[in-house]
Order: sequence, then C-alpha cells, then structure tokens
Amino acid sequence: MPNLHRRAFLGLTGAAGAGVAAAIAGFSDAPAWADPSFTDNPFTLGVASGDPLPDGVVLWTRLAPDPLAVDGLGGMPRRVVPVTWQVAEDERFRRVVRAGAERATPELGHSVHVEVSRLRPDREYYYRFRVGNQLSPVGRTRTAPAYGADRRRLSFGFVSCQNLPAGYFTAYRHMAEEDLDLVLHLGDYIYEGPAAGTIGRAHLPATEIFSLADYRIRHSQYKTDADLQLAHARFPWAVTWDDHEVENNYADGTSEDAAQSPEDFLRRRAVAYQAYYEHMPLRRISIPHGPDMRLYRRLRYGNLAEFNILDGRQYRSDQVPTGSDDPSRTMLGNAQEKWLLDGMSASRARWNVLGNQTVIAEADRDPGPGKTLSDDNWSGYPAARQRLFDGVVERRVENMVVVTGDAHCSMVAELKQNFDDQSSRTVGVEFLGTSITSGGDGADMDGRGTEWLASNPHMKFYNAKRGYVRCQLDHRQWRTDYRVVPFVTEQGAPVSTRASFVVESGRPGVQVDTAEA
Repeated sequence: MPNLHRRAFLGLTGAAGAGVAAAIAGFSDAPAWADPSFTDNPFTLGVASGDPLPDGVVLWTRLAPDPLAVDGLGGMPRRVVPVTWQVAEDERFRRVVRAGAERATPELGHSVHVEVSRLRPDREYYYRFRVGNQLSPVGRTRTAPAYGADRRRLSFGFVSCQNLPAGYFTAYRHMAEEDLDLVLHLGDYIYEGPAAGTIGRAHLPATEIFSLADYRIRHSQYKTDADLQLAHARFPWAVTWDDHEVENNYADGTSEDAAQSPEDFLRRRAVAYQAYYEHMPLRRISIPHGPDMRLYRRLRYGNLAEFNILDGRQYRSDQVPTGSDDPSRTMLGNAQEKWLLDGMSASRARWNVLGNQTVIAEADRDPGPGKTLSDDNWSGYPAARQRLFDGVVERRVENMVVVTGDAHCSMVAELKQNFDDQSSRTVGVEFLGTSITSGGDGADMDGRGTEWLASNPHMKFYNAKRGYVRCQLDHRQWRTDYRVVPFVTEQGAPVSTRASFVVESGRPGVQVDTAEA
C-alpha cells in the first residue's frame, strides 16, 4: 500500500484508531454498567472458539440482544459491560478448570475475546459466558497436542464462500455431526453486496456496505444463522479472509471500483477489518491497526501436521492482465512469503498444510494452444507461485498440501514445478473446496469444469455441488472426502460423499480412493 495513502488515512482517522486500540487494551471512555440486566437474550450471535494451542484456545462471543439494530451496536448501550466465562472438563460444568472476566466495550461492538491458557494439551473442553442474569449456549472446543507430540491421527474440515441470500447453510449442520479436531474457514465469510436472492434471506442492510455499522449488521445477520452457530459451537476454528469481507477483488490498498479514492477505500478497509475482528475467535496478534491487520499465522498439531494460515489479499500486487511474469509482483507480500518458506523448511511435521484463498494450480480454460487464465488467483501471479514452488524444492519441503476456497467448486490437482512440462516434479497437492452456498444449488459438472479438465492434465477431479471437505490424516496417508449436498435453495438437504482421494506420505501425487467413506 502506498505510504502516502496510508499517512493520509491515519491523519484523518487517528483519534478513532486510538480509541479502538485503547478499547482492545481494556480501556474505554464509556461508563461502566456494573450490574447489567437483560430482558432479551444478549447471546443471539452464539459462541465460538479458535486458534487452539497446546495450552489454550480463544473463546469468543458478542453481546447483541438486538443484533440487526440499525446503529450497528446490537441493541447494547454505550457502556462497558463485565462478562464472565468458564471452561470445564464436562458439559455440565461440574469440573470447572478455568474462569475469569472480560470487559465488553462499545468501541469493539461489545465483542469478547478470551485467550484461555494453562489448559492441558489435546483435550476436549466446554465453555460458556455469563452477563448479568443471562447465560450463553455451551460451546465445545479442543486444545492442540503438545509441540512435537506423537499425534497419530487428525481430522479437520475446511469451508468457504457462504453467501446468505444464495442458500441455506445446511452443510454446516451436517459438518457439526462429524468428529473433527479443527475447522478452517478460507474466506468469503460474508458478502458485501446488496443481494436479495429468491428464498427470503435478503442481505441487511439492503445496499452495499461501507460503514462500520453496515459491516457489523452484515456479520450479525450471518452469525444469527442456526446452522453456522452450531458448527462454531462444536469445533475450534481457524479463520482467514478473502475479498468479500471487504470488497470484491480488492488488492492491498486498491479498490476494484475506480471511483473510490485510495483514502476512501482505506477507510472502508479499516472498518471492515475491525468488524471482522469483532466477529471472529482471533488472538490479540490479529488486532487491527487502522487498515492493517496481521492474519497470517501458524498452528501446529504435534509431529503430524503444521497449518500455515495465509492472507492472500492484504499484501498482493494489483491484478493485471494475465501473462505478466514481472518478478516484483507478489501474492503474499515479501514478509509473508519469507515467513511461509522459512516456516516450512523448519517444520518437523509430517504434513505441511497451506490454508489458501485462491486456486494455486494453473487453471487454464482454453483447451487449445493458448491460455485463458484468471488474473485474481495465483495464475495471475506466476512469478510469485514459481518462487514458492522453487523454494519448496530447494528447501526439500515434503508433503505439502494446499487447501483452497473461493472458486465455488471442488477440484483436485497435482502441483507441478513447471505446469508447461507435466513430467516436471510434483511439489504438492491442491484440494479446492466448494462453497457452502455461493453460486446456488450447483451441478456435478459445468462449463468451467469441462474446460479445466480438458486443458489441465494435472487436474484429477471437478465437481460444482455445494458442501464442505473432510480431511483425515495419519503418518502414512492423507485422505480427503468431498461432502456435498444436492441443493441449498431449500432446507433439509442430505449429505453424501461425492469422491475421496488419498495422498501417501513421501509420494507427492494423488490417488482416487474407492474405499467406502
């Protein structure tokens, strides 16, 4: 982002930014509400946990007795509210092991982020909040194994792209019935546009969103979905964003809309980032500072898996017509790119996982001698992709698996060091996961899938139904199950496994698994 634009933004918003920073640090100019009492449920947005470590986890809620209030404050007064929390070994809270209190401030929309510590590794826990006379729903979470511990098995799910007007979040209800250690959300948690849809789930506000109040209301509307709440309460999540949490196809400080000045877009990005933080189970390292927010991070699961959660939106170069091999162009930014390669080269885990936003495999739509590529995914940043793949080879990184969202379809690809030479080294595997609802009901095959499979021999599977992805791994192999629903525009869809694939440790290729899911 140009420094001139950032300085101009900070000059215009310094006081507001300082107020948010103070609120995050536990200070607020608002008066205290020492003995709060509610006639309406303040926990309408549910509870969540995230970013598990061996000794702790983040607990989240936000007080909002009127979650869609037009001022974005969720029906809360402009007062500081004490919120207590408990963590127990049992669902009835007979064995409480940790407890404490936090201050919910109006500056942060009365959101609560608790970084619980001194828990035991690789253990299941239950948690809840209390404010005044109201008790929250109970959530379940799980800590990560101790660093370097010999974890034999791991099961996680990954999801993306949940457009509320496009369909019902039935896939989340099915996912909540799985036995998972972790859920990754890879972006497009909300959509910023004014879509109404045809099933009675129109966006609120009814216009495209720009202000902090707008973004808070939109997040609140999504968070009131019962199926989404169930999945959050069932498992710890690790979240990252793509573009629609702010604006379609933005790149660093550049808006897709040429009519937005850089300063106006930075204001929009700042309030969107703040609202995102307010509604996600994130640690303090992700506290936003104006239009900047550190989201890339690493989670370790013993000696079995290491998750590199990427941010492919905030630091990228602007999109240009595809084919540019300018080596200065970046998808992750120099600092994150170095962090990723350094981390993977130092990893002692069996599986090195990248939680990634946009398709990293070359995705050509022209079956002829030419190429038709997207400028928004990694094919629009070929030099950055080549640096990553060459770095993986040079540093002898093994068992790299990339899990991806954004494209509203399922796809499996072997990642070639040189996509123009299919005999070149396979450096890893990509599992692209479909959307929860975005794109509507979908189909087993569509025009893009036909083009991709005809033009890209490294792609092994395509499907455009909605759903989620389940991954089960041990030290010998990685298994991916594509779990799909036949429709999202009506409620009550069943779930089934459309296809399963296996990657064997030490053999960077993919095989169809015909065993029963």
